[in-house]
Amino acid sequence: GAGLVPEAMAAMGLGDGDHVIGTQRVTVLGKRAVITGSEGTLAGSVVTMETCIRHFMKNSRCSLVDAVNCATLHPAQLLRCTALYGTLDPGSAADFVIIDTDVNVLGTFIGGDCVYASDSLRGFEP
Repeated sequence: GAGLVPEAMAAMGLGDGDHVIGTQRVTVLGKRAVITGSEGTLAGSVVTMETCIRHFMKNSRCSLVDAVNCATLHPAQLLRCTALYGTLDPGSAADFVIIDTDVNVLGTFIGGDCVYASDSLRGFEP
C-alpha cells in the first residue's frame, strides 16, 4: 500500500516568519520554507502529517481508515518495525495520536502517556 511521509523540516509548527534552524536562516511562508534572503530557494516543507492525510483523502477519495494506515501501518511495514510501531498491538510502543473525522489532532500519547491533550480530551492532560 501507499505510504505518507510529510518530509517536514524543523521549522514546521513555528508559523510564518524568519527562523534559525541549526545554522541556517529560513523564512516560512505558508506551507514552505525558503532560505532567508534568497530568490525563493526552497529550504524544505513545513506541511504536517494531518495535512498530508487530508490531501491524500481528498485526492484519492479513500477512507479515513485507509489514509491513516498509509501514515502509520504501511511505513512501519516497509521498515519492518511493526512489532513496535504502526499498530497498537500488545507490546507495541504505544505511541499514537487521537484525531477526529476531520483529522484534527485531539491528543498525542508517547509510550502510552499523554503528552498533548486538546480541550476536548479533558482528563487526559499531560
